[in-house]
Amino acid sequence: MADQFAANGYYCLMPDVFNGDPVPLNRPVGFDMKSWLTKGSSGNNPHTYQHVDPIVEAAIKDLKNKGYKKIGAVGYCFGAKYVARFMAKGKGLDVGYFAHPSFVEEEELNAIEGPLSIAAAETDHIFPIEKRHKSEVILKETKQPYQINLFSGVEHGFAVRCDTSVKIQRFAKEQAFLQAVSWFNEYLIAA
Repeated sequence: MADQFAANGYYCLMPDVFNGDPVPLNRPVGFDMKSWLTKGSSGNNPHTYQHVDPIVEAAIKDLKNKGYKKIGAVGYCFGAKYVARFMAKGKGLDVGYFAHPSFVEEEELNAIEGPLSIAAAETDHIFPIEKRHKSEVILKETKQPYQINLFSGVEHGFAVRCDTSVKIQRFAKEQAFLQAVSWFNEYLIAA
């Protein structure tokens, strides 16, 4: 994904927010997501905001040290929380985009201080219709530019891992990417 953004003219930095411990692509039977979040695979590498925030802070600092004045961020699933968290006043992100978000708290969304675009799946157990509708209400109240696109026929994860041989899934993945590029072109570059 980072290569695709780079091909569209964006300098990309992809911090390891998993600290070397990503969720397995093909999760084993009985994989305990809550345990992975709170303790990590080894039991001593949690994936909570207390451990992830410093990784994101270091990435933002690195970009600022390179001279970047405006910073946009993309978050797929787990990463969405950190896009929202760091769009709060003084946290360093100016423009955000996320797809099929996970674990974004209402307070984090309410605190954003810049334009935010969301690509959502029709079927999503982590970002269900109720949470999506509540997000719309919250975003409207922020008075920040926002966009929420809903893609039919796809599930959570569609923007990064879908079956590209299935036309509707391929279309949604491609359109979600173009949504992000268009959003950044408008609010990061043109603004």
